[in-house]
Amino acid sequence: MHGDGRKPNHTASAERPGSIGVVSPREYTFGAPGAGILLENGAEFGPITVRYELYGRLNADRSNAILVTHAFSGDAHAAGYHSPSDHHAGWWDSMIGPGKAFDTDRYCVICSNVLGGCRGTTGPGSINPETGKPYGLSFPVITIDDMVKVQLALIDHLGIEQLHAVAGGSMGGMQALEWAVRYPERMRSVIIMAATSRLSAQAIAFNAVGRNAIISDEFWNGGDYYDGPPPARGLAIARMVGHITYLSEQAMGMKFGRRLQERASFGFDFEDQFQVESYLEHQGGKFVDRFDANSYIYLSKAMDYYDLGGRFNGLEHAVAGCRSKFLVVSFSSDWLYPPYQSKEIVFAMMRQGIDVSYVELESPYGHDSFFLEIERQTPLVASFLEGLNE
Repeated sequence: MHGDGRKPNHTASAERPGSIGVVSPREYTFGAPGAGILLENGAEFGPITVRYELYGRLNADRSNAILVTHAFSGDAHAAGYHSPSDHHAGWWDSMIGPGKAFDTDRYCVICSNVLGGCRGTTGPGSINPETGKPYGLSFPVITIDDMVKVQLALIDHLGIEQLHAVAGGSMGGMQALEWAVRYPERMRSVIIMAATSRLSAQAIAFNAVGRNAIISDEFWNGGDYYDGPPPARGLAIARMVGHITYLSEQAMGMKFGRRLQERASFGFDFEDQFQVESYLEHQGGKFVDRFDANSYIYLSKAMDYYDLGGRFNGLEHAVAGCRSKFLVVSFSSDWLYPPYQSKEIVFAMMRQGIDVSYVELESPYGHDSFFLEIERQTPLVASFLEGLNE
């Protein structure tokens, strides 16, 4: 379970205690040509279709809604199952459901696929109504801010004036932070996990390698590959590179060490020999089956562009108008978005007198910890949300 938290589960939803059960994706379309959103690059864009899922029920005054924002390769399917025979729970199923951290007996949890994605929300693989063909690289370059504008349109559509919370990890944490800065009156609280206010040069470099792997694939065809074979090998390599950043040296050592895969000794050839090699190949191949290469390019670029402090002449200025209560969580072995980057956000908020709580959890699992450290995260999140009701 890495990057998006997707994991196999061979127990049907009806047999799994605590699951939200079977859920159905929903769609909302808005922004006819001339009435779309104004992108950060200055262009107007629409129409936009948003795929989303709801878990739990909105109360009478619609004040119990929590928006969960997903990580880079996630989607709207955050919890539950899509059918009784579905063996794959949503990517944060262990955190969302009856009695869980995001308790659906009390809250209505909403998750939508981001703008630029490939899992039901308008992205480069969607049909351009002006041409009748997929957008490809004619799709506009988008940013984290643009993703949040689309989420705001969905929340308005659902008739929610103020969210109880916005919560997310990794790229989802960037979206949650952007919500707090852009729309400070629209939520009571914000939960940010394993995130950053801007990518380091190293993180940008890994994204660049992934994009170049895709662009160098013989089938990429300048992004216009939808009528032919996709750039599968390039996308798989991009995913393999990304996967390495989601883990830590300790986690990889515990999981694989230097163990060989189905061999008693070295073969003195160039086939995959180590378990970690086979694992990365498997993850890369599996990713190709559910993700679009152009979305990988667009979403990774959106993360590269994100620099909250740079847009506002420093983080302190950026968060000065925030009115929410914050919980910021980092993980000791996360070397993609290290704890010091979370602390930069926290210190900026403290200097502005913002109500912020910070926890650094000791964990060996690297960046993926926010998918895995469920037992330790649950009381933190549950008590934080409960405190808002006091």
